[in-house]
Amino acid sequence: MNNSIIIPENYKDKRIDQVLAELYPDFSRSQLKKWLLQGNIKLDSKVLSKANVKVAGGETLDLDINLSEIENTNNWQPEDISKDHNIEIIHADEDIIVINKPIGLVVHPGAGNTRQTLANYLLYKFPELEKLPRAGIVHRLDKDTSGLLVVSRSLKAHTSLIKQLESRSVKRKYLALVKGIVTPREGIIEEPISRHSRNRLKMAVSEIGKESITHYNVSQYFKNHTLVELSLETGRTHQIRVHMDYINHGLVGDSLYGTRYNVALNLYNDEQKEKLLHFPRQALHAFSLAFEHPTSQEIMSFDIPIAQDIQELIDMLMF
Repeated sequence: MNNSIIIPENYKDKRIDQVLAELYPDFSRSQLKKWLLQGNIKLDSKVLSKANVKVAGGETLDLDINLSEIENTNNWQPEDISKDHNIEIIHADEDIIVINKPIGLVVHPGAGNTRQTLANYLLYKFPELEKLPRAGIVHRLDKDTSGLLVVSRSLKAHTSLIKQLESRSVKRKYLALVKGIVTPREGIIEEPISRHSRNRLKMAVSEIGKESITHYNVSQYFKNHTLVELSLETGRTHQIRVHMDYINHGLVGDSLYGTRYNVALNLYNDEQKEKLLHFPRQALHAFSLAFEHPTSQEIMSFDIPIAQDIQELIDMLMF
């Protein structure tokens, strides 16, 4: 695998170990450090060997590795969680697995969540994923976002899907119920996103953030809410939630962003108000996913209905 990336200009003066961790999030810091010391990483064609080298931005970073030599550093354990979570497998072949992720399921283990994640279940259901970085997971959905995810099942597929995500050729579409009347009916939000300066659980629009692009198109208006279809060019953490909150149309039920209910609810009856104020998760659903199959090069396209809880809320708002 030879993976070349142009280092963004906003990475100026960052250490190379920090740059590697941010630009190659599918690999552990220890694995990246090992490759650095082995001479597998080049900066503008020059082999790097020290972690404290600072970048200027604009250089070409080359990662020349053999995925089959990757050590399993995750220590994630197989676990059958099907009794607690309805994980629907939409498609599976020798290279890929497409999943409809249910609400309330964390994608992979992290601080405070070592078990009961999608990755644990995947390792139980498909033991061969132990040989792949992050059990084959190449992109994520937030815990309380439902919908489509693709997982690699082979080394070739892992490399292909990561490249497709980097080149922005993977098409991901979402539906979100947001506060207020979104105008104009379609648009693009192009605001860089980085970690929030004070709350480390949050992301925020920031001049020093990474390029982040979200397209939106209104699907349906309600009295004082809007159902919006969104597509991503980039895949930053919490991107849709941050961008919609930034334009003052935070997602219904989002407990982290746009928590203040800044639209009038007097247009709704008591039952509707109660549902809107206490919807238990962000009303966000990944309903469409398309990408090139790693082996056949066929365009694979998947679409699923909106999650039942959001559909029930929409139905309630129509009266």
